[in-house]
Amino acid sequence: MNFLSQFLVLLIFFECFPSVEPATLGITTDKEALLSFMSSLSYDPHNPLSTWTQTTSPCNWTGVICDKMGSRVMGLDLSGLQLSGPISRYIGNLSFLQSLNLQNNRFIGPIPQEITKLFRLRVLNMSSNQIEGVLPPNISQWKELETLDMMENRITGKLPEELSKLTRLKVLKLGKNHFYGEIPLSLANVSSLTTLNFGTNTLGGVIPSEFGRLRNLTELDITINNITGTIPPPIYNLTSLVNLAVASNNLWGEIPYDVGEKLPNLLIFNFCFNKFTGRIPGSLHNLTRIRVIRMADNFLEGNVPPGLGNLPFLQMYNIGFNRIVSSGDDGLSFITSLTNSSWLSFLAIGGNQLEGQIPESIGNLSKVLSKLSMAGNRIYGDIPVSIGHLTSLTLLNLRSNLISGEIPAQIGELKELQMLGLAKNIISGAIPKSLGNLRKLNSVDLSGNSLLGFIPSSFGEFQSLLSMDLSNNKLNGSIPKECLNLPSLSIVLNLSNNFLSGPLPGEIGSLENIVTIDLSNNLLSSQIPNSIKGCISLEKLLLANNRFFGPIPLELAEIRGLETLDLSSNQLTGSIPGDLQNLLALKYLNLSFNNLEGVVPRDGVFRDSSNVHLEGNKKLCQDLTCLNNGSDAQGKRVAKIVLVTVVPAILIL
Repeated sequence: MNFLSQFLVLLIFFECFPSVEPATLGITTDKEALLSFMSSLSYDPHNPLSTWTQTTSPCNWTGVICDKMGSRVMGLDLSGLQLSGPISRYIGNLSFLQSLNLQNNRFIGPIPQEITKLFRLRVLNMSSNQIEGVLPPNISQWKELETLDMMENRITGKLPEELSKLTRLKVLKLGKNHFYGEIPLSLANVSSLTTLNFGTNTLGGVIPSEFGRLRNLTELDITINNITGTIPPPIYNLTSLVNLAVASNNLWGEIPYDVGEKLPNLLIFNFCFNKFTGRIPGSLHNLTRIRVIRMADNFLEGNVPPGLGNLPFLQMYNIGFNRIVSSGDDGLSFITSLTNSSWLSFLAIGGNQLEGQIPESIGNLSKVLSKLSMAGNRIYGDIPVSIGHLTSLTLLNLRSNLISGEIPAQIGELKELQMLGLAKNIISGAIPKSLGNLRKLNSVDLSGNSLLGFIPSSFGEFQSLLSMDLSNNKLNGSIPKECLNLPSLSIVLNLSNNFLSGPLPGEIGSLENIVTIDLSNNLLSSQIPNSIKGCISLEKLLLANNRFFGPIPLELAEIRGLETLDLSSNQLTGSIPGDLQNLLALKYLNLSFNNLEGVVPRDGVFRDSSNVHLEGNKKLCQDLTCLNNGSDAQGKRVAKIVLVTVVPAILIL
């Protein structure tokens, strides 16, 4: 066969099979596209694409998947490689690409328009990056697309109607972006959809009732948007639903009491932060495989329905901040039912009207329970010592109840605890020294009780403490210097309204990150230590109603961010430091009822008398005139004394 004949055969072959092309040409095109894609990226700390070289086949490169013949690139998986930079427009040259996974990187900038040339795409995942801009306007070219995941980016705009033309789409995840407008009704025509996630955007409007036609839908997540109206009844007929999450919207209406029967496959039921009324659907407690029940922050009423003992796989039960009621000593007996839920990690029933005693069985709850909140109810009686068995707890919040008795020393066994809230109860007795064992504690709030005795010096063992509030108790003794040597303390130190006495330790200056210090209404007696200047982040310093004496430290003027300073009702003497007027952030100053004297500064905070309180300091003057007048008056008094004594002497002579 001569050359002309061979050429004609090849020409006829490629005319009949236009999708076939020489292998070397195809893989070379893909190779150049990938190298161009890589050239716009940066890496830290090492190059995860070091195998991408001119001398090797792309089929051997990291993250590259080729067909069996090694002739074309079919998949690209660069997920989690810490890649940075824009997505190159050359990605559009990978014309045989079926899957593109770029999630969990630091890609930036817009989605290149050329990406819509990848009409063979079945999977596109760009979640968890910093991609911005809008979705490509011609995404309808992705006729084969089954998964579109662009969660956690900065994409904006309205959800395009063209999404409904992706007739093979199963998974659509556009959550945690900046989409606005309404959810397109036309999406109800994509009957293949199994997952719809629009959570954490600013979408408005209503949930389309037409979604009731999506018989394959297993996940509907529209949390944290501005959706209004009610849940359309057809949604409750989607028996395939596994995840129904509508939290943090403006939805209202009653939740069907038989919702568990209508949606028998539910694993996640999240209706938090809305305006739902009615009762907790008891049918949810019959779903033996359910994992999450969240109905907090609504207007639900009635009791906790029976059946919680039927949920062995339950991980989260949150009914906080509703109007749920119970009465009598056994009003919290439903907690005992939850001891069958061996996977329970989150239990929140706070902010209701629950009455009763905490059952001793609370210590038999799941060994993986990490968060327990029962605050803001009418719970009374002692805290059971069995609480110490919940060794995985990171949060224990029992504040704003009627709990009495003493703090169990067993709380010190909760070595993972990060937040301890027992405020606003009627707890008495001493603070257990064992609390110092809670090395991971970030916040401790024991305020508003009737605690007695000393502040344990063991509190100096805290290694991560950000906030400590022991105010409004009956604590006495001195402030342990160990409790001030906590460099992590950065939010608040509140020991006010107790009976603490003795000096303020100089170690107060080690709190260089603290924002608020409140030691007011105690019996502290000493000079205010100059080391206070070490509190360089301080914004509020409240030392009122103590017995501090001596001068106001000049060093206070070095705390540049100070906004509130209250030293009232002490025994301070000397003059007002003039440098206080240089504190540009200072908005409130109370020096009343001390023994200060001299001239009042005029600038800074002193310009607005409504923000400065100086009453009760009889020797303060507004200007030098009053000082001179004071001197003249004193001179006149001296003259009178001299005159009274000298004149009679002359007369005698």
